[in-house]
Amino acid sequence: MIPMMHEWERIQLILEKSLKPGLFKLWIRPLKGSFNPESGRLNLEAPNEFIASWVKEKLESSILESSQDVLGLTPELVIVCSGNNGISSPIKAGRNITRQQQPALPVNTQLKVVSSFQFNFEDFVVGPSNELAFVASKSFCRETPTSDQLFLCSSTGLGKTHLAQAMGNLMSGRANKKNLRIAYLTAEEFANQLVMALKGKRMEEFKSRFRDQIDVLLLEDIHFFQGKEKIQNEFLSTFNSLQCQGKKVVLTSTFLPKELNDIDSNLVSRMCRGFLAVIERPDMKTRMEIVKNKASSLQVSLSDDVTDFLAGRIQNDIRQLESCLHNLVFKARMLKERITLELAMQVIQNFDVQDHKLDMEQILAHVCKLFEVSPDCICSKSRKKQYVMARNVAFYIARRFTDHSLKEIGYRFNRRHSTVIKGITSVEKEISRKSPAGRQLSQTINQIVI
Repeated sequence: MIPMMHEWERIQLILEKSLKPGLFKLWIRPLKGSFNPESGRLNLEAPNEFIASWVKEKLESSILESSQDVLGLTPELVIVCSGNNGISSPIKAGRNITRQQQPALPVNTQLKVVSSFQFNFEDFVVGPSNELAFVASKSFCRETPTSDQLFLCSSTGLGKTHLAQAMGNLMSGRANKKNLRIAYLTAEEFANQLVMALKGKRMEEFKSRFRDQIDVLLLEDIHFFQGKEKIQNEFLSTFNSLQCQGKKVVLTSTFLPKELNDIDSNLVSRMCRGFLAVIERPDMKTRMEIVKNKASSLQVSLSDDVTDFLAGRIQNDIRQLESCLHNLVFKARMLKERITLELAMQVIQNFDVQDHKLDMEQILAHVCKLFEVSPDCICSKSRKKQYVMARNVAFYIARRFTDHSLKEIGYRFNRRHSTVIKGITSVEKEISRKSPAGRQLSQTINQIVI
């Protein structure tokens, strides 16, 4: 019998699907929660006041929406933070932090100790598509690595974050120092902290935090720096400072350094000095092992036909594959049913991203039909909104579902590869927001690729 989940656990599952992975891991996962049906109150406990305040200000509406889906009502939300003395103080409803009230960001709020990392190397399923990245990541954790800089590149959901956090775990565990100081954050979070430091006239504190007070920098989604000159300059200075001190830097991105647009050439050169490892899409055998491994961690047993079905139908995004399995297990628990192929076929309807063999001309034809435009319109210089959207969707599908390079995609649509990158990023950003427009985009793309 699969044990039932508490209300907050069920709410977290919905939030994990609706929020960006980085937002969920940094702000939602650390929360502890309980629901009181008598008072209609959802009580959440955060590890510190900064997280409690940020969640209250930024994510309250998302939490309440997800709670409505699970509880059938909109609860009263109360967030408390547990101080070092064990006393919990509430963050009251309606509290907002103005620019003047925003607290300084001490380094402790952004440095993740080993207990904060969710992934490790033992849980990473190795196959031909990711073996080099796995070996490079593990080697990077040695006291005397062959390189003190590593760049991991892959499409969304193939394991960059898993390996980055696994490195944080392993280095923390092996450290000779009592406390190895590891900063783990996204490029967007780095940029936000820089902007806050500039506005608050705390640049010396910012520089000290990222140059002197850390030993390892794990920075995700470096492509966020595209087109942001001032942020690039500060990061390059930080990068150089860390390297001069013999400290380690790990960067991740969905694009290789040479594919990035509007990035200072000095920064691109700097990123290329270390070891570059690309994670490709996993083969069928690896996907099957991933499904089995994840099922084991969820303490469920899957039949071979269910395993084969999931691994065969979701080929391009391991995160979606795992999310599909989570939803399958959740549905079985809610219905108190066994996990069968029939149940899996019901669940996968919302996740199926089977990799059909599409070529550029097929993609163009499908996009033109769905957007009701001609190929000449898509390939023209027109900036009409309908043409731009159709063009960006074509870029996205061609990049994700064919082996064509960015340059080849750009050539077919009469565009530079930098324009292709912008278009792909625009589509990914809209889809990740889970907005009506994003959902419509997902449905449109699914009609073409499924």
